[in-house]
Amino acid sequence: MEPQHTSLIPQDDWYAIIDLVTQSVDSPHSKRAYSRALIDFLDWYDGNGRPGFTKATINAYREEMLQSGKSRSSINQALSAIRKLAAEAADNGLVPPTLAYGVERVKGVKQEGVRAGNWLTKEEAEQLINTPVTRWRQEEIPLRKAIRDQAILAVMIGTGLRRAEVAGLTWAMIQQRDGRWAIIDLVGKRGRVRSVGIPPWVKVALDRWAQTAGERDGRIFLALNKDGSLAGSVRTKGGTRTDGFLTPQAIYNVVKEHVLAAGHYNRKGEAALAAHDLRRTA
Repeated sequence: MEPQHTSLIPQDDWYAIIDLVTQSVDSPHSKRAYSRALIDFLDWYDGNGRPGFTKATINAYREEMLQSGKSRSSINQALSAIRKLAAEAADNGLVPPTLAYGVERVKGVKQEGVRAGNWLTKEEAEQLINTPVTRWRQEEIPLRKAIRDQAILAVMIGTGLRRAEVAGLTWAMIQQRDGRWAIIDLVGKRGRVRSVGIPPWVKVALDRWAQTAGERDGRIFLALNKDGSLAGSVRTKGGTRTDGFLTPQAIYNVVKEHVLAAGHYNRKGEAALAAHDLRRTA
């Protein structure tokens, strides 16, 4: 009869276990998120006397995360990492497959707003908007990129603009009418023109970006180099010159980058939210 070992092996090298998981995913954002989630779990596991790597233990950890007030997306992120840990540990002979199977069956917590399309709760929206600055504090991205990307996410969640509309947004369109800030004469799909109110917190994010970029003329969202400096007009590999502004595809990439960093991804490590889901949130 197979012995039912319930402790992770090797017992004195948690990081070797974490490496098994991070090496199994491709996205650098998933690697960082899984690593952080597993370090938190293993600290809890060790602090509770290593109660056994079982379904009951993971359910207890799930309940503790709920009671501590962690966001549902953060809890599901942690559980996803732990399920991956169970699978990798079993594949490498560190725990019996039956125990790993039990851990993999631990259910996530129900997230509000997941229907035919996704949208974020208020808490999740705030977390996503703050993700760029959090990543800057962790020295993952430059400050100028953090401020620009926070403004992009704020505009998308606060006003519901499509990514093409965000890319084409100009400072001249930001106007005050009847004491309120708004985006005036925005040309949307099929050439329809509309005006959109700007919540005060979105205006704050835009002003912060304007001060950082040193620009209040022309298109709002500028392309940046990897070090955070303004890219300006540059020649591409294809031989054309860019205008120094973000494209709709670049807006898509910004959203995807921070969605993954905030922990909104599926079991395959892919982003579970898209740019249009921020419009749904608005």
